[in-house]
Amino acid sequence: MDTLSEAINMLNKEGFSEDFRATEEYVEALISKKKFEPEELKIVKSYRFEGPTDPADEMVCFAIEAYDGTKGTLVMSYSSDHSQAIETVRKIPIKK
Repeated sequence: MDTLSEAINMLNKEGFSEDFRATEEYVEALISKKKFEPEELKIVKSYRFEGPTDPADEMVCFAIEAYDGTKGTLVMSYSSDHSQAIETVRKIPIKK
């Protein structure tokens, strides 16, 4: 994948259609409004993108699946300016 939009489009075609947002308390599916504990999720894929000149352009896209079958993506920047709760994201197990 060369761009974030390519990764998201490909993942959407694979059924990862939900948008996730990590808060201090839980991970929320923004479309269905479901709320999950990090342990109820697993990261099944991840894609990292680096900006050509600006380190603030670095992003990561996680493909996440919930215990109930909900599948979606969580996107966050590597800069300090993002809306995701990093500690909550770190608690999501990675599928092996």
